[in-house]
Amino acid sequence: MSPFPVNPDKERQLQQRMRALGLTEADLQEWFIRGGGPGGQKTNKTSSTVCLRHRPTGLEVRCARERSQALNRFLARRELCDKFAARLRGEESKRQQEREKIRRQKRRRSRRQTARMVDDKKKHGAKKALRQRPGPED
Repeated sequence: MSPFPVNPDKERQLQQRMRALGLTEADLQEWFIRGGGPGGQKTNKTSSTVCLRHRPTGLEVRCARERSQALNRFLARRELCDKFAARLRGEESKRQQEREKIRRQKRRRSRRQTARMVDDKKKHGAKKALRQRPGPED
């Protein structure tokens, strides 16, 4: 019986990927906590959230994407492989890049930037006003 409720091919791919990265089950510490958020009694009573830590590197992953604990175990291992591979390549993970992009978008503009933007909008509005059809008094 497979420990994860996924296609045997997917499980085999995960095991191969873990082997290729040098991750072993012995190096992983796994524990379960109760999920939060919407879902009512069932979510609040079951410990379906999976926390996974790679002891040698200290990388930690928490997965509560699905209601099934077994499926969350599989997904947590996949996320850990992604994180570990990104660290090996020495590049910023996609998630980190997305967070930075959102942070830049939310950042408040300086007064000078705001003034320049408003001025550009006024110029653009004036240009568009010149394109209008002439009225009856023109």
